[in-house]
Amino acid sequence: GGSLTALPFIETQAGDVSAYIPTNVISITDGQIYLESDLFNQNIRPAINVGLSVSRVGGSAQMKAMRSVAGTLRLDLAQYRELAAFAQFGSDLDKASQAQLNRGKRWVEVLKQGPYSPIAVEKQVAILFAGSQGLLDDIEITDIRRFETELYRYLDASKAQLLSSIREKRTLTDDIKTQLKDAIIEYKQRFQSAPKAGASIPADAPAPAKDTREQPAAASSNAAQQPQDQKEPAHAGTGG
Repeated sequence: GGSLTALPFIETQAGDVSAYIPTNVISITDGQIYLESDLFNQNIRPAINVGLSVSRVGGSAQMKAMRSVAGTLRLDLAQYRELAAFAQFGSDLDKASQAQLNRGKRWVEVLKQGPYSPIAVEKQVAILFAGSQGLLDDIEITDIRRFETELYRYLDASKAQLLSSIREKRTLTDDIKTQLKDAIIEYKQRFQSAPKAGASIPADAPAPAKDTREQPAAASSNAAQQPQDQKEPAHAGTGG
């Protein structure tokens, strides 16, 4: 007896995952991660198709805190894809569908990740918790990545004990949920009140003091003007 660990890479032809080789490899492995070129070209990276990517191990390999915040994420993204495709035809959507579409766009931004940029699991839990609680719904889509990055810095600097609790307890107790929600709301207020081009500043930061120093009096126009009778120096002419 025994087991064999393998990580096969299969290139599909025209994205056909039902072809002979992909189907056979899928049948003997514990799951697959399906990367899609269309998503890559849309700047969604890693370009993972969540609908075709599955795992037989499932949530049993995840900590409870992650399962509690990401349990419906796959379904939410699948529904978002369907709504996005439907909305392309210009059809009117009800408020619930619009809200689902807007949240799906923010989920897509949250799941983007740069190369060689691992994220600690407790921080993943924090940003997924924020999304699942609707705390990102009123953040501009173009600001989601910046919000996420600066939220991590804020948690590291001000809520390190909270991050440690998530990492060590591996579950979101009611107390941790309350602390995490309060921390995200507190940072969100600072983020929304800060200038976009600068770093985050407290919402109650005082306005910059005005310069009350007296400015020197402007020179009079008569002194600035050149006397009318002052002649320009003669230029030497070129001899003809």
